[in-house]
Amino acid sequence: MKIIVTGGTGQLGRAFADLSEPSNAQILCLSSREMDVTNPHQVNSVFNQVQPDVVIHAGAYTAVDAAEKEADAAFRVNVVGTRNIAAACLHYHSKLVYISTDYVFDGKYNRPYTEFDQTNPLNVYGRSKLEGEKIAARICPQLFIIRTSWLYGEGHNFVRTILRLAKEREYLTIVNDQTGSPTYTADLAQGILSLVDTHEFGTYHMSNNGQCTWYEFAKEILRLAGRSIEVKPITTAEFAMSASRPQYSVLRNYMLELTSGDYFRSWQEGLNDYINKIVK
Repeated sequence: MKIIVTGGTGQLGRAFADLSEPSNAQILCLSSREMDVTNPHQVNSVFNQVQPDVVIHAGAYTAVDAAEKEADAAFRVNVVGTRNIAAACLHYHSKLVYISTDYVFDGKYNRPYTEFDQTNPLNVYGRSKLEGEKIAARICPQLFIIRTSWLYGEGHNFVRTILRLAKEREYLTIVNDQTGSPTYTADLAQGILSLVDTHEFGTYHMSNNGQCTWYEFAKEILRLAGRSIEVKPITTAEFAMSASRPQYSVLRNYMLELTSGDYFRSWQEGLNDYINKIVK
């Protein structure tokens, strides 16, 4: 099985690169330089050369706040780029895994979101990712849509930022009125890999289990890393951001529960493994 991963230099792409490849799979992680998803000729050239069985489309415009002023760029990558990938998958009979986000929801529920709940994104990034879902579904019949949340892994992320700021500042102020499910990219990559060998197409939520606020997430990061620093909770309104965020975007892995069973562990267990990996 030949697998292409777009966004190969991103956190999820690096997680796939770090996986011990199963004996029946060859995983090729491509950066945007190696395959610009907005360039259909380049996409088709790569597909023609590789002849992939599966494409994991993790490449995306993910700058949530910048997207408010750069909507064209966000939609070009997240919608037009996804169209190009989906069309190539259709032509070459490849399975497509489209990586989406908890930001397709508005956060007005007080319970975890399932795959069957109504979407209603609050910002440009969320709208562009939702339109990416829709265009992929219109084009490619062999499609897995994977929604995930609050990713961290190899690369720039919230965990590394908290550990860096803990060395630089006397105290930290962290938002305490947004709730989600922190997800370790190593767990997500393994979860996706277990799905792509099947024909159980559809929309899946894949996040580590449990929930916390960003404040609670930061406290647990510092505790596991053995760092002692005061952390003060603040509201979203006190932390100036261009894009609106859902206050509650916890994902329930409901489709997994209904089919193979939810094999994701708690966010605390995933974080503990990651902290042990990066903190010397």
